[in-house]
Amino acid sequence: MTSAAGVAVVGGGQAGYSVVSALRGAGYVGPVTLFADEPHLPYQRPPLSKNAHTEQDAVRVELVPESFYRERDIELRLGERVTALDTAAGAVVTGTGTRVPYGHLVLATGARNRRLPVPGAELAGVHALRSLDDALAIGRTLTTARDVVVVGGGFIGLELAQVARALGARVTVVELADRLLSRAVSAQLQEYLRERHERSGVRILTGVGVRGIEGNGRVERVATDQGVLPADLVVYGIGAVPRDELARAAGLAVEDGVVVDEQLRSVTDPRISAVGDCARHPHPHADGLVRLESVQNATDQGTLVGRRIAGSPAPYRSLPWFWSDQGAIKLQIAGLRTDTDEMLVVPGDSPERLAAYAFRDDRLVAVETLNWPAEHLAARRLLERSAPVSVADLAGSTLGALARARRSAEVRS
Repeated sequence: MTSAAGVAVVGGGQAGYSVVSALRGAGYVGPVTLFADEPHLPYQRPPLSKNAHTEQDAVRVELVPESFYRERDIELRLGERVTALDTAAGAVVTGTGTRVPYGHLVLATGARNRRLPVPGAELAGVHALRSLDDALAIGRTLTTARDVVVVGGGFIGLELAQVARALGARVTVVELADRLLSRAVSAQLQEYLRERHERSGVRILTGVGVRGIEGNGRVERVATDQGVLPADLVVYGIGAVPRDELARAAGLAVEDGVVVDEQLRSVTDPRISAVGDCARHPHPHADGLVRLESVQNATDQGTLVGRRIAGSPAPYRSLPWFWSDQGAIKLQIAGLRTDTDEMLVVPGDSPERLAAYAFRDDRLVAVETLNWPAEHLAARRLLERSAPVSVADLAGSTLGALARARRSAEVRS
């Protein structure tokens, strides 16, 4: 399938890259243009909070070399921001006033960090982490920082806390909620995570708010509800919001993300799709519309849209899964859990392994694991097949053992 005006993709992250890669891989021969705000080649974001903190490390996060795009006739417009959409004419408008027509437009604009709304957040040494340049700036300070305060006990905050601790810094995590990862993992698993972070030397304060950041031009301390913390580096991660301003200004349906159908087309304009962190979509594993922030989601959605535009449409049904490497802690999640689900916590065959299984109406819907990749993979396989698993099925067992037993029974029958 081709279009004289071609495909324009706005956003140079994992989702945008997946769209253009899938387009060419599926045989699309029309013009393809990828716009990226940043001057860097599209890169992986997960390593930024784990180890991409030097110029040498930064090179390794590129998804593919520049030659990939050149050889596939994909026009890269790096450092060129799209500022408006002319949906009537079918064109994007850049900050320089350039108009680029499209036959189909894909919004892969991602999300941006919530700002830290306290006095002193603009001081030197206070950083959010979203971009490669953010990671490099944090890395330069990490080499000498002795007192690090992490505001926000989410994935990125806890990953960076372990990086700083490994470099010998004193680290304090300040979380406003009453527990870590309150939106991401069950309360049962959170207690194990907290204990393991504290065992590594990270101080954790939950139910504590930040009142302000103080210093003479550069951060020196953080004022909290429970006193003052010394700090020569502050990193905050207090959530993200979708970058859906372009869509909103163009009159597309927006509700905490661009609202799309099961094939990820805008419900307002079928010539426009949205993928990744900026898309709110129906999902068979969710109750109503959902917006997911994960590499898996960005990759799978981008691939699906690229293939659809090239002539192979399909609904989006990929099982959501997530991971976070927090020092020696490997947290993996498969499926989507709610706070009302019944939880069953099962220890693994070593003290460091643990799994929390979420059941809804006595049916397995999600699994959280610590340092147990085999059980995570077994969970993904079962959930992807919608294989029924009840609480009774797991009595004294694991998903890996259950899957093996079911395979053996199938062979015998």
